[in-house]
Amino acid sequence: MSNPTRSDQPIRILLVDDHSIVRAGLRMLVESQSRMKVIGEAGNKADALAMAKQEQPDIILLDLMLGQENSADTVPEFLSVAEDTRIIILTGVHNRDEHLRAVRLGAMGVLLKETSTDFLLKAIDRVHAGELWLDRFLTANLVVDLRRASKPGRVEREEDKVAKLTDRELEVVALVGEGLKNKQIAERLYISETTVRHHLSSIFEKVGVGDRLELLIFAYRRGLVRVPY
Repeated sequence: MSNPTRSDQPIRILLVDDHSIVRAGLRMLVESQSRMKVIGEAGNKADALAMAKQEQPDIILLDLMLGQENSADTVPEFLSVAEDTRIIILTGVHNRDEHLRAVRLGAMGVLLKETSTDFLLKAIDRVHAGELWLDRFLTANLVVDLRRASKPGRVEREEDKVAKLTDRELEVVALVGEGLKNKQIAERLYISETTVRHHLSSIFEKVGVGDRLELLIFAYRRGLVRVPY
């Protein structure tokens, strides 16, 4: 069974950006930290996927736009070739919908390129530890979206929704909050992946969410998992 934090080893990072000067700056920043190590860099999708498959990085810092291609669409591909990789999207694009789409496709974090270096390093640490990293504005808007999604007249108190969850389902929610995938949750709880999927379907229905991201936001709001930064 893999250890999601792997804290005894340097965090192994793959840099993916089509601007070499950006990659150089990121490399200097990352390698200034003894707890982090750049294991490769790539400027296009094909090279990045090949390197991810070969090196199996802990973290991929992925530019949202690689040339004319939106790299959010490649997130599932990266996750298919490097199963334990966690992806942080770096972007200069202030597009909330695109940021949200990248997370729904499997990214664990979104950071604007204008953010401070301290925030970037903190995000790498937190995402490596299994937490979701979104800026406060995006998180706040997601919470508002979820509240608006509730139909008037049929709104249950969130406490009542949580009360419907079994002890096992609460364990699954907590592990989703750690960033674990279905296979890792199954290993941690000594159950099958099919059973994990059944638990998640039941959880989604009971709390009224449509996917893991909405579940995370609900769980953060109810204190079921630790709130990021």
